Amino acid sequence: MTIFIIAEIGINHNGDIEIAKQLGDVAKDAGVDAVKFQKRTIDAVYKAEFLDSPRESPWGKTQRDQKEGLEFGFDEFKEIDRYCKEIGIEWFASAWDMESLLFLRQFDLKYNKIASAMIVYRDFLKEVASEGKHTFISTGMTELKHIDKAVELFKEAGCPFELMHCVSTYPMADEDANLNCIKTLKERYGCNVGYSGHEVGLAVSYAATALGITSLERHITLSRALYGSDQAASVEPAGFRMLVGAVRKIEKAMGVGQIRVNKEERSIAEKLRAHIPFESSKQL
Repeated sequence: MTIFIIAEIGINHNGDIEIAKQLGDVAKDAGVDAVKFQKRTIDAVYKAEFLDSPRESPWGKTQRDQKEGLEFGFDEFKEIDRYCKEIGIEWFASAWDMESLLFLRQFDLKYNKIASAMIVYRDFLKEVASEGKHTFISTGMTELKHIDKAVELFKEAGCPFELMHCVSTYPMADEDANLNCIKTLKERYGCNVGYSGHEVGLAVSYAATALGITSLERHITLSRALYGSDQAASVEPAGFRMLVGAVRKIEKAMGVGQIRVNKEERSIAEKLRAHIPFESSKQL
């Protein structure tokens, strides 16, 4: 099975549709399978006291100014939908509240994503599962009991899904990756398991690839120096091209695990073993 690679644009567009398009171009050029955004209803996700609290940003002096500055509305997502169809790449988004989930239904999207923050919201999970779309479920900040319930709900609904091992720190320290959880999730739930990474660099994602993941999600950015809390855990254009290329090579290199002499080795074996007495080698 080919790994499904997702370029997480998220909010790295900084509220600028042109940056969003540039990131889509980079992702397409790198060879990813889809790009992903995020959608929030600000007043549903954040409390009024928090939104009124101070925060300096390019959009103003409060948390509300910053959150609203980063958020795309219908016109922007309509343009994203049009542009992704034009360049030939799938897009979808993780909804962070029920209203945003309903908002995204205006677009004919093939995939859903449960952000780690949302996996504990039972009614939300049931609503997503009712759509019957292939859903990527991130497991950051989550105990087994929460994953158990999410898997149960999606199985009951007959909704196709895969889990994504995730550690929700930005950026994640390499020593916190705990990649053996990929094996644990596979064994416990008998389902496909991907990896959603927030580390700096590419090595951990390569290791996850070698562990047999079925999907890989990394944040993409034009520059890690840009404004935004996700930028430090993101991959720049050259790095994303390197990531996709290496993942495809690793997929081919893993093989099927059968011990055998391949046809390219046979002539080499004859040459390198020519000095070994025939009777001696025959005894093995």
